[in-house]
Amino acid sequence: MQDITGIDKSAYERLLLLADFSVTLNGVFNDAANQSHDVFKTVPSTSVARTVTLTVSGQTLANECLFTDYPLTRSDSGELTFSAPGVLSDGTVPTWA
Repeated sequence: MQDITGIDKSAYERLLLLADFSVTLNGVFNDAANQSHDVFKTVPSTSVARTVTLTVSGQTLANECLFTDYPLTRSDSGELTFSAPGVLSDGTVPTWA
């Protein structure tokens, strides 16, 4: 967003600029086929683009995201978890369908 309030206005005027999207996926390590580790295991050596689809109440938001990290963490109680941050990769405006 960019403020473009004119001198003759008494409230803010704004323009929507380029749309952006970011997401951080968190979960428990799973090395089965087509699960989290299988999808993200190449991220540490190269930036990886993946389609991320969020579904809420039958509505979907699909984005092409560039994942930049895939750190694994072992807690004191023993679970192995991951966190994978992603950002919009192709500049396409995210829209709900």
